[in-house]
Amino acid sequence: MFLAAGFRPFFLLAALWAALAVPVWLAAYEHGYAVGGALPAVVWHAHEMIYGFGLAAVTGFLLTAIPNWTGRLPLRGARLALLAALWLAGRIALLLSGTIGAGAAAVVDLAFAAVLAAVVAREVATARSFHNLPVVVILIVLFAGNLLVHLHALDVAYTAALGNRIGVATLLLLIALIGGRLVPSFTRNWLAKMRPDERAPVAHSILDWACLAIAAAGIVAWAAAPDTLAASVLALAAGVALAVRLARWRGFATMQEPLVFVLHAGYGWLALGLLLAGLNGFFDWLPAGAALHALTVGAIGTMTLAVMTRASLGHGGRPLTAGAGTLAIYLLVSLAAVLRVLSPLSAQTLIVTALAGLAWAAAFALFALLYGPLLVGIKR
Repeated sequence: MFLAAGFRPFFLLAALWAALAVPVWLAAYEHGYAVGGALPAVVWHAHEMIYGFGLAAVTGFLLTAIPNWTGRLPLRGARLALLAALWLAGRIALLLSGTIGAGAAAVVDLAFAAVLAAVVAREVATARSFHNLPVVVILIVLFAGNLLVHLHALDVAYTAALGNRIGVATLLLLIALIGGRLVPSFTRNWLAKMRPDERAPVAHSILDWACLAIAAAGIVAWAAAPDTLAASVLALAAGVALAVRLARWRGFATMQEPLVFVLHAGYGWLALGLLLAGLNGFFDWLPAGAALHALTVGAIGTMTLAVMTRASLGHGGRPLTAGAGTLAIYLLVSLAAVLRVLSPLSAQTLIVTALAGLAWAAAFALFALLYGPLLVGIKR
């Protein structure tokens, strides 16, 4: 059962690593411990949240969605186990890179993204589902961003910051694009079932495509040249465009069901983070980390948990509704995002940052505790 579908091992691995890696980073941040071997602690933290946790969650989603897109059988059994083991080997290699060497760590870590891209490309090509080729491109971009981080560790080029921004930007683009399909669709379905008299979300139109184009331009500009005036203007426009999309999806009508409302919250963090990034370029009113963590802890963290909980329930044959434990998961990740965004403004920055990290870790640990048995296939 555990190796029957990609979401089962990879959602669990993503949650466990998110819960473990942040406390490790907090210890390094507050006490000066060394982690990551060849990578500075702050670079290791960013890398592991993007190419460790984030890529694992994306892998779980893609390996579950691609069979629906292509009509082919899902990756399962021994091949899925080997892919998961390769991801885990990358995490261990990064931690031991000071011992095994930055080159060996890079080869092991990059192998996962390369193999994943090859697996997805094979599925798309075999099914002749060429309209899904952008998924392969996305994985290649993630590989390239990861490579730039490792080039820094190898002292070849100081490109770690750019590589991590590329990773964040790619995850944000996935949220803008795929999340922009899931949020109104799930909202429409829930309203039709539970509140049929309520007005449905506005149908996808040319306005949505225009907003997506603006959002893509803003996210790419932020990744490529975050300190430029052009990036600030485009990020601000992207935040406004995504807020316009969100306002058309009837989010407040779904507050009765957290499993649906949390999707709107995750998309809202994406719009807010881009607005903060854009405004900060004009007024310098918040440290750059505030906007960054609105995008990462807020948008990526919230949307990841929203998708993982919903997909786990749906594919596990459980009712699509959030119980008290699931609601606690959502509240914890929301608390983590708020605290991390506000921590630079606090007189007790270290304490507030630590509280944010603990709330993040608690959210994902609770997911692993509550959803782990379902993912593994243990019947209660």
